[in-house]
Amino acid sequence: MIDTVTALDELRSRVRAWKRDGLRVGFVPTMGNLHAGHHSLVALARQHADRIVASVFVNPTQFGPNEDFARYPRTPDADAAGLDAVGCDVLWLPSVDAMYPYGADGAVRMRVPGITDVLEGAHRPGHFDGVCTVVARLFNQVQPDVAAFGRKDYQQLAVIRYMTRDLAFPIELLAGETLREADGLAMSSRNQYLSAEERPVAALIQRSLQRMRDGLLAGAARGAVEAEARATLDAAGFEVDYAVVRAPDLVDPDASPGPRVALVAARLGRTRLIDNLEFTTARA
Repeated sequence: MIDTVTALDELRSRVRAWKRDGLRVGFVPTMGNLHAGHHSLVALARQHADRIVASVFVNPTQFGPNEDFARYPRTPDADAAGLDAVGCDVLWLPSVDAMYPYGADGAVRMRVPGITDVLEGAHRPGHFDGVCTVVARLFNQVQPDVAAFGRKDYQQLAVIRYMTRDLAFPIELLAGETLREADGLAMSSRNQYLSAEERPVAALIQRSLQRMRDGLLAGAARGAVEAEARATLDAAGFEVDYAVVRAPDLVDPDASPGPRVALVAARLGRTRLIDNLEFTTARA
């Protein structure tokens, strides 16, 4: 069975021993309730490291006052079993007190400027401050050589890249592909909030992203493509936060051809879902 570590001194002792032996350490940070998408990140990290640490920590500082921190699914036993099955070496399972010794309200906070002010950052004020606060702590605790994050949280990955470069963390970041259900819905721990009636409707997000891509590749105007996607999702019962096409750095793209990313965030019932689709276009 995988070793579950709850004390920081023990975690650091384990990592130091590996590094004394010349081993590379990979890291997969998670909030638990793990699924195949998380397990694929362990497999990705394993391709670049000799030992793998995965963390499970539901981080209170990245949830807003009206978000789902209290009901976020917590399944530590199942998480440990799943990580063991995919060959993870250590589960780092800190308590809130271990992560924030002065309490969440007394914690030193991180803030990445600019890229956190749009899209998710605009709709979830303070969310990325909490994400960066906990990821910086986890990087300091684990001190990995590589760390794997999923592409489904596109903006989060961009924010972590910014922070890692700006603070000169000596860590190589790996981006794992989004794993999907058979109907295209991106795997997410929050999918279990969907009712039986909502579940098939949720797959419309991926189809809308594909239509946005196809529309732009066919020469449609970006504004029209975005408006059509929003109208389609609205008509299906979603409450849409955004349905947009952006450049890779999440600014409005100019007229030059190049890489783009379509992004959607929308609430279906009480479940907020996000997804994205990267592609390259010959025009804006």
